[in-house]
Amino acid sequence: MIDLGPLTAHMPTFEPGSVWLVGAGPGDPGLLTARAIHALQTADVIVYDALVGAEILDLARPGAEREFAGKRGGKPSAKQGDIIDRLIELAQEGKRVLRLKGGDPFVFGRGGEEALALVAAGVPFHVVPGITAGLGGLTAAGIPATTRDTNQAVVLMTGHLALDGPETIDWAAFVATGVPLVLYMAMNNLAAIMAELARAGMPGDTPVGFVNKATTVDQRVLVSTLDRAVDDVAAAGIEAPTITVIGSIVPLRAALGFGDGRP
Repeated sequence: MIDLGPLTAHMPTFEPGSVWLVGAGPGDPGLLTARAIHALQTADVIVYDALVGAEILDLARPGAEREFAGKRGGKPSAKQGDIIDRLIELAQEGKRVLRLKGGDPFVFGRGGEEALALVAAGVPFHVVPGITAGLGGLTAAGIPATTRDTNQAVVLMTGHLALDGPETIDWAAFVATGVPLVLYMAMNNLAAIMAELARAGMPGDTPVGFVNKATTVDQRVLVSTLDRAVDDVAAAGIEAPTITVIGSIVPLRAALGFGDGRP
């Protein structure tokens, strides 16, 4: 157990019969917030995602139940409706329920959906922010999300989408902004996304970066260009979980000295 010392006075009470939606950050246990650690050390049951590592789960109090509820693209996964039903069921049993998610629960983590369902069911809940991989992962890779000389905005997007269905993205509108794009969950659709961006007018030499397993000891970073990205990713064997970043901020990694013996 980790002694949070004087920080304990700033922690809300984890009440029985409530659900805490907690962000576990991008992977490194050292990036957990104090409130996330408090939740781990208080919860009766932890319902956790695929991106939550064993080192983080090991911070749970002895005797806490653990239930895996991971969702991974293209693989057998727990259905979101079933996860929500389970959270409500556990809370109604009077347990302190910790819904532990990689990154931040409200950034492409379906935490908003779960919170709305908890409200509808009359279940008290509390949200604990976490460092989202789309920003923390870039920092760990030496890629600033913004600088005054490169961009005044950044777009966070999901790459888990139907390019030919009702969720079709207006890629030309995003390309026209000229601001960097940061994509979560894009690896399964990478070829289609790169093709859509090129069709929308993005130059083939636009820098593209990939941060795989961000902030962990297994972190890998690949820098490529729009027209070479798909081939380079295949050659390097880069797979999910990976953050994809496109645009003017990518070359800053080399300018900062990353990549030459550094992570």
